[in-house]
Amino acid sequence: MSFLFGAKPQLSSAEKIANAETEVEMVSDMFNRPSLTSRSLQQSCTAKCIPPEYREGDLNKGESVCLDRCVSKFFEVNMKVSEKMQGEAAMRQGGTGGGGGIFGM
Repeated sequence: MSFLFGAKPQLSSAEKIANAETEVEMVSDMFNRPSLTSRSLQQSCTAKCIPPEYREGDLNKGESVCLDRCVSKFFEVNMKVSEKMQGEAAMRQGGTGGGGGIFGM
């Protein structure tokens, strides 16, 4: 009954699995999808962080840290843009929240 007082209802196992599958699809799509400059996340971060001539078979620490930061920044910006777009869509639909609770206060 906690949903009556503004708390979010608990998701079922099937809903959690569906959400996880959607998230995996979104992440893999972002990783492979060309951006506005027709370069994927993989291509952009690789070009920025890894020199074209390889000196070692594995990534060195600097390359690894650079790739980690590049991908992290991309996802951070993507989350901010998604939240902004969702907020604007909710405002357009008139779903400003209404305050919650059973009396809409």
